[in-house]
Amino acid sequence: MDDPENGAKTGGKPGGQKGLSMERRMLLAFLLMGLVLMLTPYFYRSSPPSSKAPVKPAASEDSPAKPSAKPPVEQAATAPEAPLPAVPAGQVGAEKEETYIVETDLARVVFSNKGAVVRSWILKKYKDGAGKPLDLVHAAGAARAGYPFSLVFKGKAAADLKQVLYAAKPVSDGLGVDFEFSNGRVWSRKSFRFRKDSYLADVSSEVTQDGKSLPHYIAWRGGFGDGTVPNHPATEHTLHFDVTANKLIVKEAKAASDGPLSAIGTFSFAGIEDQYFAAVFLPASGVSTEVFTYQDHVAGEQKDKEVPHIGMSVGGSGANRMPIFVGPKDIDILRKVNPKLEQVVDFGWFSFLAKPLFLAVNWVNDRWVQNYGWSIVVVTIIINFMLLPLKFTSLKSMKKMQMLQPQIAAINEKYKGIGIRDPRKADQNQEVMELYKKHGVNPMGGCVPMLLQIPFFIAFYKVLTVAIEMRGASWLWVSDLSQPETLPIRILPIAMIVSQFIMQKMTPSTTADPSQQRIMLMMPLILGFMFYGVSSGLVLYWLTGNVVGIAQQWFFNKTSVAPVPPPPPVKQVKKGAKK
Repeated sequence: MDDPENGAKTGGKPGGQKGLSMERRMLLAFLLMGLVLMLTPYFYRSSPPSSKAPVKPAASEDSPAKPSAKPPVEQAATAPEAPLPAVPAGQVGAEKEETYIVETDLARVVFSNKGAVVRSWILKKYKDGAGKPLDLVHAAGAARAGYPFSLVFKGKAAADLKQVLYAAKPVSDGLGVDFEFSNGRVWSRKSFRFRKDSYLADVSSEVTQDGKSLPHYIAWRGGFGDGTVPNHPATEHTLHFDVTANKLIVKEAKAASDGPLSAIGTFSFAGIEDQYFAAVFLPASGVSTEVFTYQDHVAGEQKDKEVPHIGMSVGGSGANRMPIFVGPKDIDILRKVNPKLEQVVDFGWFSFLAKPLFLAVNWVNDRWVQNYGWSIVVVTIIINFMLLPLKFTSLKSMKKMQMLQPQIAAINEKYKGIGIRDPRKADQNQEVMELYKKHGVNPMGGCVPMLLQIPFFIAFYKVLTVAIEMRGASWLWVSDLSQPETLPIRILPIAMIVSQFIMQKMTPSTTADPSQQRIMLMMPLILGFMFYGVSSGLVLYWLTGNVVGIAQQWFFNKTSVAPVPPPPPVKQVKKGAKK
């Protein structure tokens, strides 16, 4: 395969196990906190486009990497090919390297006739993490692994088509360019056609050798997307939707740690993605296509040490003709291109709650407040008032538990000094449960408010992680709700800790044990530590819930009728004792 070295062995089996996802870690953290709350008593007492593509000299590039040995891969099933034009006599090419720029309302794409590749693909409506125009091409990685739309072959071509100079011909409307090369044996043609107000483009590639069709693949290597964000390689994947299995299949770079990983089938789409953007080819219905996943060890955009980045190639025919979508993972835009494309926005295993939550936040933003921060605040208030009956039931149960503390203390005193493994411990627990049952108290009632928050917390986390609408959305002093605050001291997490303390002080205490009360006072600090490095929108959600909870607690404390305390236990007097 005419392919840059990636430092990996051939083969293609997945490598490594997946770690816990962030939502699983957060859920585990909340469950552990819940266990602490439940078990403690047993141990203590989220410019217009030009009409014509200009031509300008290209800057020199780094020396290309040497091609690696051909990996043993299966022969791809190919689609019926359209008749190819006859190979031109003699040679077709250019004398020097030049660049060609195509601009639409949404993108600015820079081509080079050296290899007929894309050097830059800028999305005009988006900025990268450094506030510069967002370029989806990783220049450092592509210089080594190959620029987007390079051609990859299974057999050996009689010319290195990554290095040859194609003859270029911009189309008259400025929305496309054709490239052609021939050395007498190998003939290659690439065509690109764009649409003025769309993220869609039409791409075709054709190669013959000695007059015969030469199967090949169109590649995007060396990384993809906004490489300026922290830990960006972890957000990169290849993906394809298998029509036969009716399933979206996503691969990380580590899946190709032992060599290129191949998948063949009938795909609705196939391509590459990062957290918020995607470049996916859309093969014709019923056409069998092959997709490769690569692991490219290249330096990131920050010129740091080499780390594994994702790469992919798609095709397998001598003539590949496919539309390609290169743009944001915006659900409305994706749905218009192809209904299946909506699935690239992955709301995770809480999608049953995260997706409606996203739609609600989006609706409130579009119809009411025109700001995603205030939209989160409004939706959080609505959620808290929807849960109000359950919260009030929980608060009543906690109030009753507070009144039962003298009797519980008497039971604890009765069994004072026995170990947790002592059989009499079961008698103690039984007496406490009978007391709860007699007075209609739910011992888990104090955990209900937090347990109710967990599903919405994880859902908001997913919304802020995958919804591109949240990327760069500002609110008051917060510049990006999908990222932590950029202030030296983050205000939202500190305000959240303070509000958590206030709400905890207002909530009826279900224990008189000072040790347990001290542990409860630690919970706001633990939550603050967890929230200090998460997205500002997620902290805003929890802080808003705390403020609403304080108001609800104040109302409950003012309006609730205090339950009549049970009579104190009667002290038994032994016979013969002095009265």
